[in-house]
Amino acid sequence: MTRTAVLLFTRDLRVHDNPALAAACEAGRVVPLYVDDPARATNGNQRAFLLDALDDLRESLRGLGGDLVVRSGDTAEQVADVWKATGADLVVCASDAGKFAAGLLERLGADAELQVTPGPAVVEPGRLLPSGGGDHYKVFTPYWRAWSQVRWRATAPEPDRLDVPDLPDSHDLAPAEPTAEELPRGGERAGLARLDEWAPDSADYAEHHDDLAGDRTSRLSPYLALGCLSARELAADPRLPEAMVRQLCWRDFHLQVLNAFPDLPDQPYKPGARTDWEADLTALEAWRTATTGIDIVDAGMRQLHAEGWMHNRARLITAGYLVKTLGLDWRDGEAHFAAHLVDYDEANNAGNWQWTAGTGNDTRPNRGFNHERQAGRFDPDGAYRRRWSRG
Repeated sequence: MTRTAVLLFTRDLRVHDNPALAAACEAGRVVPLYVDDPARATNGNQRAFLLDALDDLRESLRGLGGDLVVRSGDTAEQVADVWKATGADLVVCASDAGKFAAGLLERLGADAELQVTPGPAVVEPGRLLPSGGGDHYKVFTPYWRAWSQVRWRATAPEPDRLDVPDLPDSHDLAPAEPTAEELPRGGERAGLARLDEWAPDSADYAEHHDDLAGDRTSRLSPYLALGCLSARELAADPRLPEAMVRQLCWRDFHLQVLNAFPDLPDQPYKPGARTDWEADLTALEAWRTATTGIDIVDAGMRQLHAEGWMHNRARLITAGYLVKTLGLDWRDGEAHFAAHLVDYDEANNAGNWQWTAGTGNDTRPNRGFNHERQAGRFDPDGAYRRRWSRG
């Protein structure tokens, strides 16, 4: 018997290797749906990227004989409305970590038959468990060993054609109000083009990805954050070096931490971690506005504001300066990054900030970050600082 499935896109805005899309097609008729939910608001930079990605996804689905219904409002309510309007008997949605995702899946499952498919990870949170007990890995290195040895899920097939019933109307989405001037184009096709541009020259990634001026990082993180690219496919790409695959493992590591500890964005992960942060609003504002007078720190913050993105080494330097040099609360830094990053990812952002602050998964919580030594090592001739100087 042919069934009708509402396919709820979340952080999987693509047609290649999309387990939710494959599962919905296997059910029969498909109602592709994306809900712009204010409870999961993105910053203006990521929203501009998101709107591009939705346009790209719609075009891809139309090429398969389908379309994309876009709604605004509460996700569960909009799914229920579309489900009733189309006579659907199944909802298909990818898994994810965090409070919003957990609450959404609970509500969807209460109202309709729900099929949850693998989500944004290469290896799903909860699949790998430490041999000594516990519901997740707290240290990266043993997680990397287990992650490297486990069999990954099979790649989901791309459909040749979609069987789509009469679709309900879409809503007009509010426009983006980006703060950055130099944003990448969103969408699966743009992500694949970026991958094809970067991958052939990625063999020396391990040696040069920390070079601030060299800018040899992949810049694929915005596409991974919204699922325009499949992390599973990327991890298996034979063109990519192990050092890049290790970064994808770090992404999975933080996701499984968030899955086990949903308060990661606003509560210390480590029991007994520091809570006596300084309350210096003047210093915090200088950090936010790139006016600390520390050239390497200010350069990183100016790049963030101009591009909605910051080099990975600069993120570590600017974060380390805020929490270790100034002694200010990591949550203020996490919130500022969340307000600007085009590649904002709840698990990665919170996990990395807590790691830097010594409240998270760093096994050396008192680790120092001397900005002068960092600048001398990773921007020895000052090219990055000159690139992002005030002038």
